[in-house]
Order: sequence, then structure tokens, then C-alpha cells
Amino acid sequence: MVGLKEELLKSIWHAFTALDLDRSGKVSKSQLKASGAARPDPARGVLSHNLCTVLNVPHDPVALEEHFRDDDEGPVSNQGYMPYLNKFILEKVQGNFDKVEFNRMCWTLCAKKNLSKSALLISDEDAFKVWVIFNFLSEDKYPLIIVPEEIEYLLKKLTEAMGAGWQQEQFDHYKIALNTSREGLSAWELIDLIGSGQFSKGMDRQTVSMAINEVFNELILDVLKQGYMLKKGHKRKNWTERWFVLKPNIISYYVSEDLKDKKGDIILDGNCCVEALPDKDGKKCLFLIKCLDKSFEISASDKKKKQEWIQAIQTTVNLLRAGSPPPHKEARQKRKELRQKLLAEQEELERQMKELQMANENKQKELETVRKQLEAAAARAAEEEKKRLQTQVELQDRFSLELEREKLVRQKMEEQVAQKSSELEQYLQRVRELEEMYKQLQEALEDEKQARQDEETVRKLQARLLEEESAKRAELEKWHLQQQQTIQMTEAEKQELENQRMIKEQALQVAMQQLEQLELERKEALEQYEEVKKKLEMAANNTKSWKDKVAHHEGLIRLIEPGSKSPHLITNWGPAAFTEAELEQRQKSWKGKKATSD
Repeated sequence: MVGLKEELLKSIWHAFTALDLDRSGKVSKSQLKASGAARPDPARGVLSHNLCTVLNVPHDPVALEEHFRDDDEGPVSNQGYMPYLNKFILEKVQGNFDKVEFNRMCWTLCAKKNLSKSALLISDEDAFKVWVIFNFLSEDKYPLIIVPEEIEYLLKKLTEAMGAGWQQEQFDHYKIALNTSREGLSAWELIDLIGSGQFSKGMDRQTVSMAINEVFNELILDVLKQGYMLKKGHKRKNWTERWFVLKPNIISYYVSEDLKDKKGDIILDGNCCVEALPDKDGKKCLFLIKCLDKSFEISASDKKKKQEWIQAIQTTVNLLRAGSPPPHKEARQKRKELRQKLLAEQEELERQMKELQMANENKQKELETVRKQLEAAAARAAEEEKKRLQTQVELQDRFSLELEREKLVRQKMEEQVAQKSSELEQYLQRVRELEEMYKQLQEALEDEKQARQDEETVRKLQARLLEEESAKRAELEKWHLQQQQTIQMTEAEKQELENQRMIKEQALQVAMQQLEQLELERKEALEQYEEVKKKLEMAANNTKSWKDKVAHHEGLIRLIEPGSKSPHLITNWGPAAFTEAELEQRQKSWKGKKATSD
């Protein structure tokens, strides 16, 4: 009943939207209420009473008055009428009504207002049939339209019924022009399209009318096949020509094709069968329809007609056994499901495209963040270098002051020892040499300290570059994996995502360039590290040589400044915290870590 209700609503929607509106935008109340006449004047369109009449539904004027009372609770509007229509009319429909009469009543209400005034190649009756076909093929959403796929299906059916060839290229041009402006056609635009003869050129009005009638019989009246055949009587056993009409569950036969004088029905169900009979009684092309209570002998005009009727009846019985709808209704449902599936796939593809676009934007933001971090790191490194240079200048100034003080002390000592004998002259000379050696030792220790600071700075820079290189490699691998997954998509997705892939490749090339730049920076850091290492080794060698000299003149040192007898390393800030052996052990450890990182 849900499908029947949807079909009824489409026709009622046309009639309802054609009603006159009052100044407030609501439907006039007199056009919805019942009148005393059984069939009111179409111009007035007493919709409610007419619907109850043609649908064989009992009319309830009390419920109508209650629903459409003039207050805020029951407005006479589009929203107010639909609940009444569903509750008091459509819910009571049983299916025992004439669909053609129902559609004709709705057509009468809306045709005069909407039908084109221009001359058409089809009659009003044909226009009515096209309107009913539109309601059958239109989408289940309002306002009603028929999509290009259903327009193509209908025009193909009409062209086939007219015996003409289908012009696919012409329709493709029309479809392109249609898609650029809107989603589909209304009922009246479809009538204008068929009535204009654009797709039936060379055909006369009668041929077009017969084609519309044939498609109408198939799609609306569920006529699967019809034609003249001879039927054998059950009582008199005589053969009489009848017009047979095959529908999904019945075969009706009439005196003629005008369908005015109906002679009987053959009720079909899953237990019926049809089989060919041999020629007898001077009749040829015989076949038998077996039902539970009765059998029917029928003679076709030729073997081709006989085979067509047997096949059509057997197909109908098979559909009844399977509980399937008629072929044209099943085909319409499949077309709708296919359109819904394609729409869902298109929406999913659009969603994926948006996700990829968002991912690309996020990657761009990440790259911008990395760039800013690199700039900040470079700024910090410059600041640290500035501080280091400032510290070095301060140390040099302090050492200069210490040297000045030392010179003053030496001058005083020279004045004090000037009075000593000549045998002490050699001793003083050696003292001056030792002081010079001490000065050089301090400078060597300062070079060693500076070399160690440079080594530490380069090591930190190298570690940071390695971390950034590792992050970049992980990011590139992630992009590469995403690209591999994208390549595995279907060919249709590849075409749709081609532009996105180009953008990704550009981003990948930029990232590769950044990685190469990081690699160059890392190599430069390694070269700086090697230079610092060489400086450190030279400083260590200088320190060792000066240390040997200091050890050689150890006695003199004790004369100037007594200290510990154990050979400790001396730095700018005093005795070192570790011995020479420990220093050599640490150098070996640093060399091993460097070899591992390389």
C-alpha cells in the first residue's frame, strides 16, 4: 500500500498545487470542502469530495469541518491539508477504484492552468497519458521532476513503438543542454518536449498517438500483451474471435479492441500453465491455458504470434510464482536503485576529495611549522654564537688584566732580586722562560676549551639535523604509502584524483629538496666537527708538550708557587677534575660515538 499511496500522492500534488491561493498564501477553503454535487465543476475543483468519490472512500463532512475550522489549530494551508488527506482519505483506500478515472480527475484540475497554450502535435488525451506516465517515472521528491535517464527510457519506448530508429547522439546533445540548467523536467515540460516532435520527426500524429497509447497501456495499465485471437467456447464449442489483454494476474477478452464489451477473464496464478496443442478441427497455432477450475483453448493467427503469447503468459505465471512485480515496475525500481547507488558513490567520492584536500592543507601547515622551527633554531644558534663571542672577549679582557698584574708582580720581583748576586742571573732567566711557557700553556688550554665548546655545539647541531632528517624520512614514507594506496584505487578514482596526486607530488618534491638541504647541512656540520676535532687534537698535543715542559721545570714551579706533587692538569679555572688518562679515555669514547653516527 505504500507504493500505491506514493502514486496517488503524485497526482494529488498536481491537483493541489493548481488550486487558487488566497491573499495569505493558503488554499481557499471552499476548494477543499465537499459540495452537494457528486461531480463538482472542475473550475471550482472541490478536491476533497472528488477524491472520496473516485477512490471509493466514505466521505466524513464532520471530520472535514473539524480539521479545517477557522482558528490557529487547523490552518487551511499546504501543511494543514496533507494530514487530513493521509488520515481521512489515503489511509482508507483499498485499491478497488479506477486508476484512470482518478488520474483524469486530477488532470482536469491542473491541466487548464499548466498545459501549454502553444500548438502541440499530440491531442489532449495523449497529453493526459504522458502526464500519467510522468507521475509513474518521476522521482519520489517534490516538486516532481523526471530525470534525464527516465526521459531517455520513455523516448526509447516511444521510438520503438513508432518503429523508428533511436537517435542517441541527438539525445546526448539534448541531455548536455538539460544538465547545464537543471536536474530534470516537470510534467508540463515533458508534454511540451513530446508534443513538439523533436524526437519524432517524420512521424504523423496518428503514429505518435498510437505509440503513446501503447506505452501508456504497458506502464500504467500493466498491459503486457494484447491482440486478436480465436477462443473456443466451453458450452457451444464454437470458435469466436476476441481481443485479448494480458495483465500481471489476469487475461481479459473483449468483443473488440475498444474494450467496451468485456466477455470474460482468465484468472492467472502460480498454479496455471500454458502448453502448445497440435492442429485440430481445422484450426492451427493452438495452445492451451490450464487453470485450477477451467482450461481455455486458443488459436493464434500464426506461429510467431502463438509463440509470443505462450512465452508472455508463461513469463507472467513465473513472476506470480516468484512474487515479483511486473517487468517494467521492476526495471524502474532497479534504475532508481542504480541512480541512488551512483549518487551515494559520488557523495563518497566528494567526501574523500574533501578529506584529501584537508590532509594536503594540514601537510602544508606542518611544512610551514617546520620552516618556522628551522628559522627559530637558526636564530637561536646565531644568538648562542653571539653570546659565545661575547664570553670569549670577556675572557680575553680578564686574561689581559691578569697578565698586566703578573707583569707588575714580576717587575717587583725583579727589583727585589736585582740586589742578588750574579749566580742567580741564570735562575732568573729560567724563571722568565717558565713564565713564558706558563702563558703559552694557558693559551693552549684556552684553545682546548674553545675546541671542546665548538665540538659540543656541532654535536648538538648534528643531533638536531639527524632528528629533523628522521622526521622528514618518516613523513616521506607516510606520503609514499598514501601514494601507493591511492595508486591501488580504481581507474575512475585515478582520473578524479589525478589533480590531487600532482599536488602531492609537488609537495613531495619540495620535501625532498628540504631533505637534500638538511643532508647538506648535516655534511657541513660533520665537516665542522672534523675541523673542531683536529683543533682539539692540536690543542691536546700542545697541552701535552707544554705539560712535559712544565714537568721538566717542576722544581722551578715549586719555587714560584708551591703545589701538589701529583701531575694534575691545569685549566684557566684551576686544577682539572680529571687526569690525562681520563681525558684520553673520553677522547676515545667520543671518536667511537662519531664513527657510530657516521
